[in-house]
Amino acid sequence: MSLYNELVEKREKIALIGLGYVGMPIAVAFAKKVNVIGFDTNKAKVGQYKRGIDPTKEVGNDVIKETSVEFTSDEARLKEAKFHIVAVPTPVRPDHTPNLQPVEAASRTLGRNLTKGSIVVYESTVYPGVTEDICVPILEEESGLKAGIDFKVGFSPERINPGDKVHTLENIVKVVSGIDEESLNDIAKTYELVVEAGVHRAESIKVAEASKVIENAQRDVNIAFVNELSMIFDRMDIDTNAVLEAAKTKWNFLPFTPGLVGGHCIGVDPYYLTYRAEQLGYKSQVIMAGRRINDEMGSYVVSNVIKQLIKANIVVQNAKVAILGFTFKENCPDTRNTRVIDIVNELNEYGISPLIVDPQADTEDANDEYGISFDSLEDVKEMDAVIVAVNHSEFVSLSNEQYESFFKKGANHTKVLIDIKGILDKEYFRENDYHYWGL
Repeated sequence: MSLYNELVEKREKIALIGLGYVGMPIAVAFAKKVNVIGFDTNKAKVGQYKRGIDPTKEVGNDVIKETSVEFTSDEARLKEAKFHIVAVPTPVRPDHTPNLQPVEAASRTLGRNLTKGSIVVYESTVYPGVTEDICVPILEEESGLKAGIDFKVGFSPERINPGDKVHTLENIVKVVSGIDEESLNDIAKTYELVVEAGVHRAESIKVAEASKVIENAQRDVNIAFVNELSMIFDRMDIDTNAVLEAAKTKWNFLPFTPGLVGGHCIGVDPYYLTYRAEQLGYKSQVIMAGRRINDEMGSYVVSNVIKQLIKANIVVQNAKVAILGFTFKENCPDTRNTRVIDIVNELNEYGISPLIVDPQADTEDANDEYGISFDSLEDVKEMDAVIVAVNHSEFVSLSNEQYESFFKKGANHTKVLIDIKGILDKEYFRENDYHYWGL
């Protein structure tokens, strides 16, 4: 009998290793069909899940309270499962080289508890070759088992988009791969239990790994293109968003918009691909050019903040500036690799300590990683400048009058409004003599 049948008949279990923005929704989805163990080394996070709290806001507290997932931080419980899914972060180091420590540590933990007849599927984004060349040897060393004989391995790149309630695990085609035909069949059928959109069977693990890194590298390059357009059109005194709206009327124009590029995917994954390419003697041209442009956007934004302050005859040092939004994207608590921190750091260089508001951000993570603490919207008053950095629904729903209330009372021509996301009524503020600037 195949492992797939054993899972469906609930004689075997699936284990999720890593219960973050990716792993937890996968665990919850599978728990509707099979028995699932959700494992994470973060005891505090596991404790929240056990209490029915969803710190990621991906599925919500009500779903967590009702799910049958057995949440645990006890690695020995992994021995109870035969189908293992590894969904841990794959960040980069400060020098932009891949940091495989989380996936290596997860492999060691799993290897210590791996049993004969298991299947291990990695979802963590990596460069082609990591699964077979780095992870498999660790699993073999820790378990004493042999891949392809005693256990099987596969790769299925995660495609969950944090904060996106439309493109979810269930309705995005899932790329799957396996070490051999038998494992590929079991992996494909297992994912088909929860992925209504179906699966795509990649011809090899390396093909599946490569497919993920190029998805995000492509988006990164496309965003870099419109970011560069924004810088060009700013010098021409042309509204970039107006140009893009006009261009979008052509059927094959790709509708990307300028902005900060952060998070744990688009701002990270291209470095995995270019790192491996350089190891093989090829230095990326297009991908790295896009990365340089996107990494410099925070500095570019602040340079324009300073220009607008000077135009408004406001003394730059100690100017009162508020930043609305800190997470890497809208309506999501995730602050990992947020590029808003670049704006904060750059403002600090000019002697400005900004007030930061983010009603959705994970306050503990922001404080631990960046030393950032947040203020409330009620604290935003008597400002010289306001920067709308993230288009959270709380900021989108504010009226023009509410934005006006954030500033010092007096002549509008001394008020600076920076709209990175293009969510404000620019005509209104320009007509009222604000120093309005946006990408």
